[in-house]
Amino acid sequence: MNVDEEVERLKEEIQRLGQIQSDGSYKVTFGVLFNDDRCANIFEALVGTLRAAKKRKVVAYDGELLLQGVHDNVEIILKATTAAAQSSN
Repeated sequence: MNVDEEVERLKEEIQRLGQIQSDGSYKVTFGVLFNDDRCANIFEALVGTLRAAKKRKVVAYDGELLLQGVHDNVEIILKATTAAAQSSN
């Protein structure tokens, strides 16, 4: 799986596990993503995929490197896209 495919899968998983916000974005904590069995099976390096998604401005979160345990409560925001905003209407 290439990086773009992994970022797309990450978006799907954040939508599955997260809570939709009023602006069409989705919010999930790192701990929820990291501890989810399905995500563990999909992503060899979840932190690397998150960093790639952040670099592409698909997600936003505080900090650079997220570590399990220490950063479990860090909120990851999947930014709203036109398609996501339209489907929530």
